[in-house]
Amino acid sequence: MLTRDGYFQSQRGNFRHHVLIGAEEGTVFETESGHEMQAMRPLVADYVFSMPRGATPIYPKDAAQIIQQADIFPGARVFEAGVGSGGLTLSLLAAIGPDGHLTSCERRSEFAEIAQANVESWYGPQQPPWDLIVGEAATVLGDLDEASLDHVILDMLAPWEIIADAARALRSGGVVVGYVTTTTQLSRFVELLRESECFSEPDAFETVMRTWHLDGLAVRPNHSMVGHTGFLVIARRIARGSTPLERKKRPAPAAHSEAPDWDTWSGEDLPQREMSEKKLRKVRRDVAHRADVELSGSSVPGDNSSRMNRKLAEEARKRRDEQ
Repeated sequence: MLTRDGYFQSQRGNFRHHVLIGAEEGTVFETESGHEMQAMRPLVADYVFSMPRGATPIYPKDAAQIIQQADIFPGARVFEAGVGSGGLTLSLLAAIGPDGHLTSCERRSEFAEIAQANVESWYGPQQPPWDLIVGEAATVLGDLDEASLDHVILDMLAPWEIIADAARALRSGGVVVGYVTTTTQLSRFVELLRESECFSEPDAFETVMRTWHLDGLAVRPNHSMVGHTGFLVIARRIARGSTPLERKKRPAPAAHSEAPDWDTWSGEDLPQREMSEKKLRKVRRDVAHRADVELSGSSVPGDNSSRMNRKLAEEARKRRDEQ
């Protein structure tokens, strides 16, 4: 964030923010140490990796696949379960445009607070139609009209728990997308999609991204790459009253000989990486301070930071009283 009184420091040189404020995007300038730099506004992929976040965002490579493979189009009615820090939300809002509508659901109020701030910071006052609801995804889906959605995107620990709710809310031909990180989750989600008899045969895949070194004739893959981040599962809602086609391909030997008991296996069996309360408080302060900077152009904390500090102090007082 550029501020009138800001100062940037790095190993490649330092400069005062006012050198860039008002300059044309793409400006090449010289730092105090004589190094040259080029200034660009961030693309959404840059912003997702640098924005304050409480939960790990869906990588841009996976967000791009969700938009394309699920055919999220301008004017679409989309439901998103598990908003996290708002990384995927930014791409969904861009895809549906001003004539579409996105309903996002997040269980944790702190994550919803961070996501709301990140989306508002990116889009500003011209934010596309979006509702962010704190609560359980099954409850929110249950409150929607039947067959009222074009897409349901499930970025949650146990997406199989709301398959029936997603099937009710999706129109015939609508798309369900599951984003999971482990093969155990992948297997259970796919098998229970099949058991529901509400969806076409699921497709599952992952995306890996490898950049290349480009220097004259020295053209080769870079030694590092973005490998596994998650699996995507995509299926279509079949017409109500129809039954899915039976698979013609014979199952692999022993593929179902020792199938797990899905009825006794829940999302609680999967380990979760919890964010520390200290880090979460820092992220919430960061998004509040950024809102002040956007309003004033100064790095001095303002009303948003004051409100956040009071809110965090009140939460701390309540925790002490409960102990």
